[in-house]
Amino acid sequence: MTDNTRGTLEMTAAMVISGTIGWLVVLSGRPVTEVVFWRCLFGALTLLPVCMAMGFVRRGQATRRQLMLAALGGVAIVCNWLLLFAAYSRASISIATAVYNTQPFMLVGLGVLFLQERLTRAKLGWLLLSFVGVLLIVQAQPDADTGGGDYLLGIGMALGAAFFYALAALITKMLKGVPAHLIALVQVCVGTVLLLPMALHSSEAMAPSSWALLVTLGIVHTGFMYILLYSAIQRLPTPMTGTLSFIYPVVAFLVDAFAFGHRLHPIQMVGAAAILLAAAGMMLGLKWRPRHLIEQ
Repeated sequence: MTDNTRGTLEMTAAMVISGTIGWLVVLSGRPVTEVVFWRCLFGALTLLPVCMAMGFVRRGQATRRQLMLAALGGVAIVCNWLLLFAAYSRASISIATAVYNTQPFMLVGLGVLFLQERLTRAKLGWLLLSFVGVLLIVQAQPDADTGGGDYLLGIGMALGAAFFYALAALITKMLKGVPAHLIALVQVCVGTVLLLPMALHSSEAMAPSSWALLVTLGIVHTGFMYILLYSAIQRLPTPMTGTLSFIYPVVAFLVDAFAFGHRLHPIQMVGAAAILLAAAGMMLGLKWRPRHLIEQ
């Protein structure tokens, strides 16, 4: 099996797993703080032996400054998960996932502000298209089981989650030379410590089914998924990685429709398609010239 084939299979599996995260979060029926805590804890317990086996957990692997930056990225990741998981019950998994895919534009904005990166006309065009997509989703009439105020709050939370994900990605850019698996381990360890007080103060007993879902979320949807994802990124060219990443929202839409009966309204479909098209154009570096788009 070639590296390209193996990387494609790993990336596809990672994105399919990611697309089912919302399903487990909603089915668990637990507060998002508990869900994120157990995801971090079980994820850390999965990643730690992997990092030890790969020789990443040793003195000198990262400087104190790099570990501090990785920890700061962990805070951003925790905020990202808390907001995204809270958005699922307010705006639906599909809408939250679509709006969450504005993250590449958040990263571009942060890059312009802090890394002196240039905002090209093509990037600005994709940004405007994504903004139109968000406006279409905001203007849509929410389903009867979703209050109007909660719907808008859910969209706002998904946008906040995208911002914190972009912030974590920006910090990761500053950690060149540090193994990605080690960065992920630091992030989930930070999340475990941050949310431990809230988990300890929870007095409500959990059903066995909830425990099973949380263990799966931590081991499979965090530890195992990160291992697959980083292995695929090492094997695949960037355009291929960007293309396969859109399996995630497609799976999330299908899961939301079949598991919970949530289907996008026509205007929401147009808005979601605009966001995903803009994100694809941004990540693949597509221009607005029709001839260039055809050649790509």
